[in-house]
Amino acid sequence: MELRPLGHTGLAVSTIGYGAFKIGRNTGIKYPSAYDLPDEDQAHRLLNAVLDLGINLIDTAPAYGLSEERIGVAISHRRNDFVLSTKVGETYDNQQSRYDFSTHAIRTSVQHSLLRLRTDVLDIVFIHSDGSDQKILTQTDVVPTLQSLRDEGLIRAIGMSGKTPQGALAALPWADAVMVEYHLDDRSHAQVIAQAAAQGVGVIVKKGLGSGSLDPDPAIRFVLGDPAVASVVVGGLNLKHIQENIRSAQACSGLA
Repeated sequence: MELRPLGHTGLAVSTIGYGAFKIGRNTGIKYPSAYDLPDEDQAHRLLNAVLDLGINLIDTAPAYGLSEERIGVAISHRRNDFVLSTKVGETYDNQQSRYDFSTHAIRTSVQHSLLRLRTDVLDIVFIHSDGSDQKILTQTDVVPTLQSLRDEGLIRAIGMSGKTPQGALAALPWADAVMVEYHLDDRSHAQVIAQAAAQGVGVIVKKGLGSGSLDPDPAIRFVLGDPAVASVVVGGLNLKHIQENIRSAQACSGLA
């Protein structure tokens, strides 16, 4: 697969990233259809197959249920094969999200992620916003805490996975990368993407398929048609669908 540089981080990521939500959680979902959670063996086979296909960006979060733990079990022995992205700020227990952006919570979250993922360093850590992007950035200690963790060598790159263009723009002065929602039916982050590219901040797109509501081929071609986008993270449990997504991405780069 084509690899694109993630801003000035020094990381290169596949144009299709794997969103590991569905291997760990199937409650409180926003997808149009329900799905069964894969068992341990199914998750193991899927994650290794994803890497074998050339996808090198794996995106997860503590709020994704069993996802981090399963990634650690299945592919930590292949740690050099992939760029690992996770998040801080949100946890999910008893079918309810809880948010805590305090210094203690962020440091604890990172330590727990390192243990679950069986790694010494997290490549990218995003703030997992609850929607109040600017309040999080201005009224909590999450940014300086992440900066300290990066300085300590526990994280390579830090950024914001927010809900609003205003929040993403506010993150650009300190972020190494931003994760934004951008697709055919929602182009509100177009200015953010352009501004991030101008400042050397990496851009990863989430919900590029509109949480499963859009036809994947034109949706992927639209997102990756913007050279400022390093990768679009797509989830799923069907390996055939993942292969089809890769072909759509390769068409954008002329590799098909």
